[in-house]
Amino acid sequence: MRIAQFSDSFLPIVDGVGRVVYNYANTIADKGHQSYVIAPMTDMGYRGGYKFDLVDYQSVKLRNRQYKLGVPLMDTHFLARMNKIELDIIHAHSPVAAGQSAIVYAQKRGIPLVGTFHSKYKDDIRDATGMNMVAEVGAKLIVDFFEKCDEVWTVSESAADTLHEYGFKKRVIVMPNGTNPPVIDSRDKDKAAEAFGLGGENVFLFVGQQDWKKNIERILLAAAEVKRRGFPFKLVLTGMGPHSEEIRRRASQLGLDDRMVYTGHISDSSMLAGLYQSADLFVFPSLYDTAGLVVLEAASFGTPSVVVRGSSAAEPIIDGVNGFLCRNDEWDLAHIMELAIGDKEKMRTVGEEARRTLPRTWDGIIDKVLERYDILIRSKK
Repeated sequence: MRIAQFSDSFLPIVDGVGRVVYNYANTIADKGHQSYVIAPMTDMGYRGGYKFDLVDYQSVKLRNRQYKLGVPLMDTHFLARMNKIELDIIHAHSPVAAGQSAIVYAQKRGIPLVGTFHSKYKDDIRDATGMNMVAEVGAKLIVDFFEKCDEVWTVSESAADTLHEYGFKKRVIVMPNGTNPPVIDSRDKDKAAEAFGLGGENVFLFVGQQDWKKNIERILLAAAEVKRRGFPFKLVLTGMGPHSEEIRRRASQLGLDDRMVYTGHISDSSMLAGLYQSADLFVFPSLYDTAGLVVLEAASFGTPSVVVRGSSAAEPIIDGVNGFLCRNDEWDLAHIMELAIGDKEKMRTVGEEARRTLPRTWDGIIDKVLERYDILIRSKK
């Protein structure tokens, strides 16, 4: 099969959707298919020696955002390249610029289009504009995009519920994300500890965009409560985002300067692996995310996570067995953080069960993906 993944974010920007797209394209190529990624240009056409072909298009920087807005249908060089590529199926991972371009090519070639609903776009629009009416209109446009797809996927049951709440009426297939089994090397842990000054303290870790929508203030408030009660720890925030400086200022206001470690963006996989190994508890109270990819990554290193009851990340978690569930308040979260400090044996047991039950390999996920692609291609023909 000749398969293209269309996305509005990709490397070197490391967010959840971009990493999903990378793993789709990479694993599809490993399985012997022609694999393409269609994404905005960053760093003048960053490629990095991929197993797949990256076809990038012009983009413009968004104010106060790490992302760039692609303009594929206005890039004549990109259009000429795409006209030379024969595809069997297109998979769009965004309903915005990449998705609109995907519709044009799928309809022009008469090939099937899969659309995956990854994000709570209505929340994004409301946050960006501050206007509920604009968010409602935006949600209708999102639904309009997915109605033009031959098949619609989400990464979790709760994400499917969200899309239906937007007004989408058709069937949705849940196609979860995977993880790659890590090679666990204690030297990675030592390297991360040396790089970020992690000694014998207890370590709480968050990995993701430095954005208030990730419920990061809840982590800071809980950490301040744990500090007030006299427990020693380091809180490591890994990632970049539009609110990085605001988060630092808020942590300082809460008296957490001596407990905070800000790593920024980490592209070195061994360094990130070392941080996961160093953590006693992965703290991920996000209510925004439609899937907890980082929770699965933490689990693959035997690191247990705490997530909020009812969130998408909580779907596979059995409280106290393969992870921890808390209410969406800092006191309950602080209680779990204290448990991580005081009961190491419990953390080890829960972490091992998380490693055993939560991660699913990308290899297995992509086998299912390819089955669906094949069915759609034959159906379209």
